[in-house]
Amino acid sequence: MLGRSGYRALPLGDFDRFQQSSFGFLGSQKGCLSPEPGGVGPGADAPQSWPSCLCHGLISFLGFLLLLITFPISGWFALKIVPTYERMIVFRLGRIRTPQGPGMVLLLPFIDSFQRVDLRTRAFSVPPCKLASKDGAVLSVGADVQFRIWDPVLSVMTVKDLNAATRMTAQNAMTKALLKRPLREIQMEKLKISDQLLLEINDVTRAWGLEVDRVELAVEAVLQLPQDGPAGPSLDSTLQQLALHFLGGGMSSVAGGAPLPEPADTLDMVNEVEPSAPHGGARSSPKQPVAEGLLMALKPFLSEALVSQVGACYQFNVVLSSGTQSIYFLDLTTGQGRVGHGVPDAIPDVVVEMAEEDLQALLCRELRPLGAYMSGRLKVKGDLAVAMKLEAVLRALK
Repeated sequence: MLGRSGYRALPLGDFDRFQQSSFGFLGSQKGCLSPEPGGVGPGADAPQSWPSCLCHGLISFLGFLLLLITFPISGWFALKIVPTYERMIVFRLGRIRTPQGPGMVLLLPFIDSFQRVDLRTRAFSVPPCKLASKDGAVLSVGADVQFRIWDPVLSVMTVKDLNAATRMTAQNAMTKALLKRPLREIQMEKLKISDQLLLEINDVTRAWGLEVDRVELAVEAVLQLPQDGPAGPSLDSTLQQLALHFLGGGMSSVAGGAPLPEPADTLDMVNEVEPSAPHGGARSSPKQPVAEGLLMALKPFLSEALVSQVGACYQFNVVLSSGTQSIYFLDLTTGQGRVGHGVPDAIPDVVVEMAEEDLQALLCRELRPLGAYMSGRLKVKGDLAVAMKLEAVLRALK
């Protein structure tokens, strides 16, 4: 049956397609005097010489004779039950035989060794890892993979650790596929990428007697936005206007809305308490720091509900663009909460260190607290779980 990617999968549940060896001593000689045609890849035995066949037959006969003499005690050790969903790979004097089972399998003492192979579908997860897309975005991506064994002989003879080899193959294929695509394509075409990964992984694993049935790509988080992508479309309109106010007209337009009218290159600041002075005799006041302006803009959004939800005190050590460090606090432990410049009155629960531009991106919802922490742009001293409650503060800004 063809899947959506055009890959023809092997029939599920076809457990009886493997040949079974004969039961007993005569079955042990199969492939000695008349070798089986068409060996199985690296597991195929080379033709034996006449002395080797003679020694093989003699030792097998002695082992079978010992089994008969010590029967029925030896039956507890020589007879094995193989369920329908398993096959038993038997090595007799170091030479592999055809898969045994299902049912009862006779093993000769001292000369037979065996390994069970489960034919049922299994699954594993590729742990999330940091990858860089084609447009420079950094994201954390993992995958869920389902596979099954279709040839038990190949699965034993070609690979020592089947799970580790398959997991490494899936991770390498995922890395190569995502490096060639931009972030938007990865987010929009996950099913198409998963189908391509299925084909690429099966090209490698079918030689191991293993078939991958399903690959599901999982984008855990976007740690860094594309370098050449515009930051405007992801800003909230209210915060965009606040950022424009404190940056002094550094942005020319607001995403999702019309450009702000500007009669000149500068933006006139109007004081609501004192009347504005004429342009001719007015002196420009010193520019207010962006970090202080954005933090003070949190005051209208503080409430008792936010205090009850967060219940923590934060200290922000912000590195300004000039290289100096400025300290601010956000106290959400009592009343409606407070925000201001300097050290808080009480001992802060969490001390957050970040750059001024990262604070602006955080308050404008361009950057998430978890993504900033994982990318190293936000340093936390204290309880990380309390620091992640800043997400509730950001949601209140909507």
